[in-house]
Amino acid sequence: MSRIGRMPIAIPAGVTVDIAENNKVTVKGPKGTLERVLPSEMEIKMEGEQITVSRPNDLKKMKSLHGLTRTLINNMVIGVTQGYEKKLEVNGVGYRAAKAGKKLTLSLGYSHPVEMEDPEGIETVVEGQNVIIVKGISKEKVGQFAAEIRDKRRPEPYKGKGIKYADEVIRRKVGKTGKK
Repeated sequence: MSRIGRMPIAIPAGVTVDIAENNKVTVKGPKGTLERVLPSEMEIKMEGEQITVSRPNDLKKMKSLHGLTRTLINNMVIGVTQGYEKKLEVNGVGYRAAKAGKKLTLSLGYSHPVEMEDPEGIETVVEGQNVIIVKGISKEKVGQFAAEIRDKRRPEPYKGKGIKYADEVIRRKVGKTGKK
């Protein structure tokens, strides 16, 4: 059995979970509403204050979908109660980030400033000039937008310049040495 798939999901107070046909799960909470269509083979049951996911048989595909389905529902529950956030750091001389309304402006050493619009349901906050925090209720969207910001200038291995995640470790390389 899938160890993750077997674990029940506790529903905190203030959260309502609605399971419609074709496994369309809607989770409402204090921070907002998330909905997602999950694999129809999985059986999602609500028992009091808990949700359990069970699989029809032990085929390889069903085993892999079992844990995934449970994790996706759990992420939705966490998202509407606590929300998700990712921290990015901008490192480099003259590299900075600024926020005006819903527009994030990045100066990354290009000849032009890079402008990015906050997608729906995602909020970016700039702390100081070099820390960007991406917040939202959907783990997937937060991670995706954070990755898109990072892709504008990835950290390079020689000086460590670029946009990196706060918890990311950059493998540094030794530069060229002169001829003797």
